[in-house]
Amino acid sequence: MSNLRPGVVSVVLVNFRGTPDTIEALRLIRAVDWDVLALEIIVVENGSGDDSAAVLRAAAPDIKLVVSKENLGFAGGCNLGVKASTGEYVAFLNNDAKPDAGWIRAAVSRFEESPAIGGVASKVLDWDGKLVDYVGSAMTWFGQGYKPFTAQPQPDNADRRRDVLFGTGSAMFVRRRVYDALDGFDERYFMFFEDVDLGWRMNLRGWRFVYEPASIAYHKHHASMTSFGSFKETYLLERNALFTQYKNLGEDALRDALPATMALAIRRSVAKGDLDSESLDIRRPGGDLEDTVGISKTTMAGVYAIDQFVEKLPSLKKSRDSIQAQRVVSDAKIWRLFGESDAPSYQSEQFLDGYENLVTAFQVTEAPPLTRVLIITGDPLGAKMAGPAIRSWNMALALAKDNDVTLVSLSGTELVDAPFNVVYVRPGDERAMGKLEKLADVIIFQGLALALFDCLRSTNKVLVADVYDPMHLEQLEQARTLPAETWKKQVSDATDVLNEQLARGDFFLCASERQRHFYLGQLAALGRVNPANYASDPDLTGLIAVVPFGLDSTPPRHEKQVLKGILPGIGRDDKVLLWSGGLYNWFDPKILIRAVAKLTSDHGDVRLFFQGTKHPHPGVPEMEIVGQSRELARQLGVLDSSVFFNPSWVDYSERQNFLTEADAGVSTHFDHIETTFSFRTRILDYLWAELPMVVTEGDHFAELVQAEELGVVVPANDAESLAAALEKVLFDEKFISRVKANIHRVREDYYWNRVLEPLVSFVADARPAGDRLGTLSAPSARGLPAGPRRKRRGLRHDLGLVVHYLNNGGPKVVLHKIKRRLNRHR
Repeated sequence: MSNLRPGVVSVVLVNFRGTPDTIEALRLIRAVDWDVLALEIIVVENGSGDDSAAVLRAAAPDIKLVVSKENLGFAGGCNLGVKASTGEYVAFLNNDAKPDAGWIRAAVSRFEESPAIGGVASKVLDWDGKLVDYVGSAMTWFGQGYKPFTAQPQPDNADRRRDVLFGTGSAMFVRRRVYDALDGFDERYFMFFEDVDLGWRMNLRGWRFVYEPASIAYHKHHASMTSFGSFKETYLLERNALFTQYKNLGEDALRDALPATMALAIRRSVAKGDLDSESLDIRRPGGDLEDTVGISKTTMAGVYAIDQFVEKLPSLKKSRDSIQAQRVVSDAKIWRLFGESDAPSYQSEQFLDGYENLVTAFQVTEAPPLTRVLIITGDPLGAKMAGPAIRSWNMALALAKDNDVTLVSLSGTELVDAPFNVVYVRPGDERAMGKLEKLADVIIFQGLALALFDCLRSTNKVLVADVYDPMHLEQLEQARTLPAETWKKQVSDATDVLNEQLARGDFFLCASERQRHFYLGQLAALGRVNPANYASDPDLTGLIAVVPFGLDSTPPRHEKQVLKGILPGIGRDDKVLLWSGGLYNWFDPKILIRAVAKLTSDHGDVRLFFQGTKHPHPGVPEMEIVGQSRELARQLGVLDSSVFFNPSWVDYSERQNFLTEADAGVSTHFDHIETTFSFRTRILDYLWAELPMVVTEGDHFAELVQAEELGVVVPANDAESLAAALEKVLFDEKFISRVKANIHRVREDYYWNRVLEPLVSFVADARPAGDRLGTLSAPSARGLPAGPRRKRRGLRHDLGLVVHYLNNGGPKVVLHKIKRRLNRHR
């Protein structure tokens, strides 16, 4: 919705004959540590049939009260409340819960870490804060979501942030645009599992549901179904589990699970009624000839649930078709969020015998196999990331939707939140890398990784070399100021490193068609363009594919002022030229500084800002060109008045503020071979922020800028043309408007989800190159058919029952069950 208020949290409470609790909850919400101007409280009076609406109006005139004439259930009540909300985030809180002071702040902080986070699940404890209500989620193979550790002391992992399948409706947050995209809660549920279903659908669409232990709420009590009859609760649980499973499981998984789920529902119903399903067998001697039999409603609840599932199939089928058509995450990946899926949920010998028969016959408790992907970057991972780290991070994000991904940095990692494993391995730590190599099915690497680890050189796993950065061409420029022999050696070493990668890899990634043609020549020289690779792949796209650097499909948002009116010398109304990224020796910033100095004689409000001078990788020294550029700016009298240098590196998440304050982007370089095959990733930042740009001719992006009119292309080493181009992109309003419209159209081709498609497709069916077939190790056991299932009997099984009964019934129930077991075996 376009009219949502940024930063505002809309808290939705549903009231049904619980007005005193609701009024207390409202008092507690107002006491949280959150700006009242960024807080909207909505109460849905859900058809209580009494004077609740009037009481609520009198007690809390500041809230937004929505009155329903009928009880819409939890799902319908929440949807009604969200419809009336205007906040960027929606918070759901039970009316019998109280939020901790930091409940909202911790959740919003988590949202701000990544636009991929669609929901935040709060930690929920009992009213006294001693026992667990929610510290994570789990899902049985038959569609019943549950909350592990309920009514127990907090487990050791209670304060560990992690991704979850769903949050509890008693206290959770959802990004409003995500809620709308999912069409909110499914109102067919009325109550029970609607939060499970919402979370599952969110994960299928690629948004993350994260557990944030710093966002805490306390739950006073649970609404009782006693007055309605416990059999109605059973009916809703059985029915809604079928709804959830049918809508959300993929085709193959559903084909295996649904028959077993329906059969298990019948077995559970028969067991709960202590019925003998063999009593109608014609071979049973004697027997009752009556046409009717007395059966409890608890037994019939399961039968009725299945019949209602059949009744609702037309509408459920429409929902399923829509969900499956829009899903971007595999069942294999979702399964990793299920937790302990082999959980019977009901304990009796009769039921467990049937349970074992079903899971053994249908093998529904076995996790679908996941491809294990190891991605290696030489750059550090954290707040400040340069191009290689940014690229590997987005590869990991894309591949983590369907695979088990581990991202390794060889230069260190900060504490980062990600839907994949993040590991630091010190260069030379053969043991650590060897463990990761053994676990991997596919290894993707950049830079020097192959040269640094023997286990990668000798691996028989599928190897993907990301050669988007032609390091040997870079060394021609970067090392040219060194002594001749040193220069020669560095270029030779870089060439050897790349040749080893090209000789060994199964699949290669480059950044442009120019690069692809260049590398095909190098591959041909190494003998990799051969009949084995050509036979079934004549265009060789299965050997080397164009995977450019990409950009986020979510546009940048200006969150705080960083340059205009903030940095001394740059006014609020000045025109800012931004040099995004670092300064390297193969660029020509000096011609740009001269052009800006010339331009400021006519336009005193022009400012040039170099965004990065100190690379975040500790092993990358400050380039010689940085000092030379500062000195030239000083000589021309424009240093810190018209030309500014950031002394460090802008945090990756902060760069959007610099881009949105800039008026144009610039990139100037020399005319040499490195330029010809380069891929200037900073240009993508300009596309992302819709910045008109001025670039030097000769590289891939210069062709794009010229062809699509995204700015102005100028010759190398021509200060006059450059100054005129800068004036045009800063002051020609008609030109600027036209350019922005063109950028808006073109940038979609560079979204990460598009550019990484060749890599995602390759990993989905990873195999060695044609000339390396037969070199892979045998398939791992995880991909083979499951062996015989061990029946759940003996001490381990009995201890499991004890834990279950303690959790769900307490010591009295445990003693009762023990007595029954002893009596049965006398």
